[in-house]
Amino acid sequence: MASAEPIPVEPTNTELKFGQPLADQDEEKTQESLELSKTELEADPPISVPTDNEQVNLDTASQIDEIQVSGAIFQAVGVITGEVNLNSEGSTITIGQNQYPLFYIPRKLKVFEALKKEIETTGNRTQRLVVYPKAIHFPRREQPVKIAFQLVGFDRGRFQETISGELEDLEFKLSGLWQFIPVCQTPCISVFRNFTRERLEYIKQAEPARKVKFMKASHVPMLWKDAPVKPFRFNPKVPKQEQGHAVFVTLKAKFLPGRDVWGFVALTSPPQETAPRFLKASKQDKATVQQQSKKNKPLGQRPSKKDQLSGNPAPKPILKKRSPEVEGKTDK
Repeated sequence: MASAEPIPVEPTNTELKFGQPLADQDEEKTQESLELSKTELEADPPISVPTDNEQVNLDTASQIDEIQVSGAIFQAVGVITGEVNLNSEGSTITIGQNQYPLFYIPRKLKVFEALKKEIETTGNRTQRLVVYPKAIHFPRREQPVKIAFQLVGFDRGRFQETISGELEDLEFKLSGLWQFIPVCQTPCISVFRNFTRERLEYIKQAEPARKVKFMKASHVPMLWKDAPVKPFRFNPKVPKQEQGHAVFVTLKAKFLPGRDVWGFVALTSPPQETAPRFLKASKQDKATVQQQSKKNKPLGQRPSKKDQLSGNPAPKPILKKRSPEVEGKTDK
């Protein structure tokens, strides 16, 4: 995957955390909602290094030089088949009786246009797509997760040696940390950004908002009844040295339409105590972005995509009630 172009901002001394489970964040209860049209989950090139739960300073070049190549990567990609409806107001794919948002990122515009042309030419809206899964979580645990899919490609039946040829309909390849997150009752496979030198250089120059968005993880809810290891759950009452950690798993899973979760199919590699190194924004950057967001949020704004998905009404503007004396006055 080609790395994004760095933005012209001076490097900072912000620290990145590598290899630490999401839940182990000093009881951090952040909302892990994902923007439908902006956040990207990539099947990255196999360049990674073992984790040791250390914090690596961006200016420490000697640690960067220790990067080694490993076969394990964080990944989430799969195949779905359904009736595709493409329009400017929001594309969807209907799988059985269930409809899901379908979107693409700007650099996949050619794929989107090719799919659109395929449907127009053949008149067949039922298409087999290669997608990245998006799980949108909400602050309250009782709110159900919302699922969307990011378009990667589509199958005309000529790609037997690619992901499309490897997987059955609704099957996904998932690699990530097996754990609970604070905002979801179902354990998840947490898929983080793989670490590469190019991405590190990009992060060094990025402003906090872009940095946090770039490193946001995707947390795919998973039903795995007879898992060989229990999903990690952070316990604030237990000392940090006794917490344990999330195990890295690589597996196949099947998406269950209607239930909006994935069901375990088979392990493709044994669980690993040590995960590939990954990128995660610091709490300082997250706090900075959250403060900026609150500061820039106008009163009476239109509901966000997150609010529309959850059914929450738009915030109402605060109106000051005028006193009877003022309302009774007239200009003379």
